[in-house]
Amino acid sequence: MKYPQTITLAFTGASGMPYGIRLLEVLLAQGQIVNLLYSQVAQIVAQQEMKLTLPSRAKETAAFFRQKFSVPDNQLHVFGREEWFASVASGSNPADAMVVCPCTMGTLAAVAGGLSQNLIERAADVMLKENRPLIFVPRETPFSIIHLENMLKLARSGAVILPPNPGFYHHPQSVQDLVDFVVARILDHLQVPHTLMPRWGDHYE
Repeated sequence: MKYPQTITLAFTGASGMPYGIRLLEVLLAQGQIVNLLYSQVAQIVAQQEMKLTLPSRAKETAAFFRQKFSVPDNQLHVFGREEWFASVASGSNPADAMVVCPCTMGTLAAVAGGLSQNLIERAADVMLKENRPLIFVPRETPFSIIHLENMLKLARSGAVILPPNPGFYHHPQSVQDLVDFVVARILDHLQVPHTLMPRWGDHYE
């Protein structure tokens, strides 16, 4: 596998924005190149859950996160949802992998149906058709039959369905520990090294 990888990360309007922001932070800290996409509802959720204001313009968001995480311009790229000339929109220039975190049931359904009505959906569709790793982190409970059928359809198409269900065998002491558990599992599937938590069998008694 080449290093660094180029990872497309999409924030949608489901609850669970701390997972997405932490994933972005660690990917950048590990030297990965990130293409960031986010929906308008994700902006609302970020404000509600983290008091984090995501600018409406992609360039402003890129500048915000580059400063926040101290990364160079060429490591983080942010695209608007209608920016159809973005690299992630074409199979001729796909990312190495993509994560939708958090993922709404609407986004899940749209990708399962091949709709490609915005750049997030199109980027995910590109991952499927190019047989690249695609991870969905769906934040909903309980799941309806429709939700489960959409997940099954995507899993059969090669995607990974990774609900943010933290474990407790690492004896979490904070909400951050629970967030890191889920982010660690995503990073494992991306084959990105991390030290967010010890692995099973290493330090547990």
